[in-house]
Amino acid sequence: MSEKSQKIGIVGAGIQGVCNALFLQKKGFQVTLFDRDEPGNAASYGNAGHFSPYASVSLNRTDILTDVPQMLISSRGPLALKWNYVPKMVPWFVRFVANCRKEKMMHTAKYMHQILDQSLPAFDELFQDINLEGLVESKGILYVWTNKSIKSRELEIQIRDELGVKQQLVNPKEIHDLEPNLKPFYDGGVFYDYARHARNPRKILVKLFEKFIEKGGKFLKLNIQNVDFDGELPVLRSEAQRFIFDKLVIACGAFSKRLTDKLHENIPLDTERGYHVHFKGCDHLISRPVVYADRGFGMTPMEQGLRVVGTVEFGGLENPLSKSRIKNLILNAKDMIDGLPEHKDEWLGFRPTLPDFLPVIGPSKNYKNVFYSFGHHHLGWTLGAISGKIVSKMVANENTNLDLQPYSSIRFS
Repeated sequence: MSEKSQKIGIVGAGIQGVCNALFLQKKGFQVTLFDRDEPGNAASYGNAGHFSPYASVSLNRTDILTDVPQMLISSRGPLALKWNYVPKMVPWFVRFVANCRKEKMMHTAKYMHQILDQSLPAFDELFQDINLEGLVESKGILYVWTNKSIKSRELEIQIRDELGVKQQLVNPKEIHDLEPNLKPFYDGGVFYDYARHARNPRKILVKLFEKFIEKGGKFLKLNIQNVDFDGELPVLRSEAQRFIFDKLVIACGAFSKRLTDKLHENIPLDTERGYHVHFKGCDHLISRPVVYADRGFGMTPMEQGLRVVGTVEFGGLENPLSKSRIKNLILNAKDMIDGLPEHKDEWLGFRPTLPDFLPVIGPSKNYKNVFYSFGHHHLGWTLGAISGKIVSKMVANENTNLDLQPYSSIRFS
């Protein structure tokens, strides 16, 4: 069967699904996207908007376990638990702890770096087809910290140096020169001058989606509830309809496990719940994203205002928004900048996370015509385009010239 006559279904119309769709179209496939919501209303709307090609050091660090108790005790810390969810998280946490050894940490960092290093060029391939005027800024991303967290920061710097990640250490004077409106609470930082940020992530996603439709793609707003097979061909089922495809891509973020479980794969996907608020009319106060590394949150200047985003909360998909996490963001922001007004737009989203902090990219363990693109934790936005490019080549049986085994779902067998 020629590629142009092959029909591909994609479940999920966030940044992963839309980027997969566009790269598959470039290969000549006929693509249909499914989502229960309109594109751009979930995690791809509410994220920090960072394009972070440097972010190879993930949460499975050798020093994290000694820090966790203090993080949980502190109401101002970067980590929180919904205690009613703890029993469900135990198997995930056991696997996570096993991935906090040095060799596992370095394995994750190496293979995150492999795809992060190609993340911006992959986006440029897609961005050349749309008008992004005013929506992406190349002013770098700044991380700041106090000496209380210096050991953790030194570990990150060392690992990135070993991987060849370009980073510029900055002292308090240099931080002030970059961002004069920050209060002088910091002792040092690092500046990634080649990083970018989105002024409005949702608008960018919608422009990519509109290009997909313009090129003949189809979108069906349906809640896909099941996957089964007609011979080797995957069949998607909503409540009232069925759709048969030659190949299928599952790219629905934190909700992907609901489908992979039906494919007899026990992939330990869970969710880090992330929050944001906006301070309207305050985007002029900083020139670029600023991340306060001690507290695991950051601020990004956006069209909607100054977006304050971050923290990690383990609590699954069903628990309600935590007002204490919102309060934490507000207080942290006011520790960094004076004169902020009343906040707006309290938002909760779900980061799909695996215990080794590597995504799942590639074919299903059990079904050769099903492919995965999920589990990118904090980096789903940054890795949207490169993941889509990789999956499109795998679907087309082309060589990627990358070592893709570390991203395979087989690692959880």
